[in-house]
Amino acid sequence: MTLDLTPDELLTTTRTVRKRLDMTRPVPLDVIKECLEVALQAPSGSNRQGWQWLVITDPEIRATLGRIYGELVDDYLASNQSAAKLFADDPDRAPVQQRIGGSVAWLGEHMGEAPVLLIPCIKAGNTLPAGNQAGLWGSLLPAVWSFALAARARGLGTAWTTLHLQREAEIADLLGIPAGYHQGALIPTAYFTGETFKPAPREPLENVLHIDRW
Repeated sequence: MTLDLTPDELLTTTRTVRKRLDMTRPVPLDVIKECLEVALQAPSGSNRQGWQWLVITDPEIRATLGRIYGELVDDYLASNQSAAKLFADDPDRAPVQQRIGGSVAWLGEHMGEAPVLLIPCIKAGNTLPAGNQAGLWGSLLPAVWSFALAARARGLGTAWTTLHLQREAEIADLLGIPAGYHQGALIPTAYFTGETFKPAPREPLENVLHIDRW
């Protein structure tokens, strides 16, 4: 079953979900597979379809990933790059960023409790290509976003995270990821609490739009 959402509602209300993830409710593997079937329809360079998808439900593995992620979150929140510290001089955006920082901290404590953790991977050889990598990641990340949209349509929440990539090799060893495959994200997936999501505040289009020339 999917929610009764128009395409625009789906696209504008698929949010990063942290505190509203229901960590206690199991997610059927068949539902995750449905979302991945949708994801596989995304484009990839030269139609290579070089992606691989790790769906992690084992409690011990999730706990280990959660511990690693939590350690990285602590380092991140202490750094100058922390979401909570961005736009500190902007009275409109600072409170939003502080709320984001708080939800990041919460997920850092609870990542390993998510019933499903998804790690999408892409085949790229033992070393990433020098220079422009848009073609490589453009062959994976649209499919990851399609997964998030498909999950939202089925009443699931997701959070797109990448902090774990600072310890990518360690996690590859833990999960048995073969050499030559690179991880693109760590996506906790769970049913969400509450009723609705709404479009988020964004910079006005005219602030970022360029027509014909910059």
